[in-house]
Amino acid sequence: MVGRNNHGVNYHPLVIISNLTWNRGGIMSQETSKQDEISESQTPEQESPQVETPKGQKPATGGSRFFRLAGMTASVMGNYAKSKVSTMFRSEEKAEEIRQEIHRQSGDRIAETLGQLKGAVMKVGQMASMIGDILPKELTQKLMSLQNEAPPMSFDVIAKQIEKELGATPDELFDDFDREPFASASIGQVHRALTQDGEDVIVKVQYPGVDKACDSDLNHLKFALKASGLLKIKKQVVDELFEEIRLRLHEELDYLQEAESVNLFREQYKDVDFIIVPEVIQDRSSKCILTLTYESGDHISNLNDDEDYPRETLNLLGHRLMEFVLQQIFVHQTVHGDPNQANFAFRSDGTIVIYDFGCIKTLKPEIVTAYRDTIIAGIEEDYDAVDEGLIALGARIPDGPKLGEEFYKPWRNILFRPFVHEEFDYGTSTIHTEVVERIPLLLKRLDSFQPPKETFFLDRMIAGQYESIRKLRAKGKFRELVGNYLNYQF
Repeated sequence: MVGRNNHGVNYHPLVIISNLTWNRGGIMSQETSKQDEISESQTPEQESPQVETPKGQKPATGGSRFFRLAGMTASVMGNYAKSKVSTMFRSEEKAEEIRQEIHRQSGDRIAETLGQLKGAVMKVGQMASMIGDILPKELTQKLMSLQNEAPPMSFDVIAKQIEKELGATPDELFDDFDREPFASASIGQVHRALTQDGEDVIVKVQYPGVDKACDSDLNHLKFALKASGLLKIKKQVVDELFEEIRLRLHEELDYLQEAESVNLFREQYKDVDFIIVPEVIQDRSSKCILTLTYESGDHISNLNDDEDYPRETLNLLGHRLMEFVLQQIFVHQTVHGDPNQANFAFRSDGTIVIYDFGCIKTLKPEIVTAYRDTIIAGIEEDYDAVDEGLIALGARIPDGPKLGEEFYKPWRNILFRPFVHEEFDYGTSTIHTEVVERIPLLLKRLDSFQPPKETFFLDRMIAGQYESIRKLRAKGKFRELVGNYLNYQF
């Protein structure tokens, strides 16, 4: 769903930072000691609140939830120990074959457990699939399956949650309420409904207990990934990344916060005629229930070069998606951080409908400035300034080996291609394959980079929207558009 090819690599020109840093994690040779990584203070608490599970399954109690996660951790730890023993005295080729198989087994177990438990831990699994560069590809491929594996809850569970939150049953609150969900995800599901005054709405209902299990689930997953040997990045970097995810998850679990984000985007884009943001129905919303006006649109997979969506319209939509990306960064400094293609819809008049405002990231002004300066430095081939910009973004380790033109120029020539040509065709782009081909050369420069936590959701957004523009096979003058938002004359 996101801006990633089959090899698990980000590849949009604006995510040069991602390409030079997130790739480092999954192939990095440095390791802190296992004793340091898995200290007693990091062991997850045994108290794990109850979270409802999908139809046909018995709800996971606090104890059973803990033991499922603990069993997952024990399994992947055992696999890690097995890989150490099994690869001793083997050729490198055979050892790598064994490691891939063991990673696959660990990926199967982690993805299976997260899919069963739903909630925050499944959501993090989905997020992990989007930053797969810090994980072995065998695990990333399994986690990506979680994007489409979110079976719905029974209506009885949903009805009780609505009554608990709003003080009345769905039939009392709405003139009509669909029993079957319109969509389902890791932490909640959506139902179509009709208000008593005739407004067509969607009702987003959070699964019971998800919010209470969030921190415990995160601690379990972080502990399991560290103990498994699957993560090869420093403990501090892992902790910082999980803390950033934890903060965004707590925001996503608070539907009152999401309602504020919807209102914020409605205000920010009120004068942009091609962006449609739904309206919050305040008296039918709470911390775990969010009711919005229903805004229709077509999923990107249903947009074909036909009478409804001719090539000119698809090009326009791609151009407008790019402009939406640039406005988020350089105008409003507020990012819609969940680029899943299900969160966007399109209309034949060239408008874009935005859904799901649970993951919104406010960018620090100094990060936006550094981002702009680094892009301009890349365009102008000022590689000393590129290096300084990456340090300012937290992507370059300040005391790591300095890199110059020899390293940066090939990346610039690939990633900045849409910016250096007057017109660019995303439908024929080979940026993603060229990035993959250069990964072996990156291995020699790993001591210079680290994952930049401040741009995690920014990079995620850009990569996801790049994939959407590529899926539209949009062609247009993107250089001119980017120049306008950078205040830069090409």
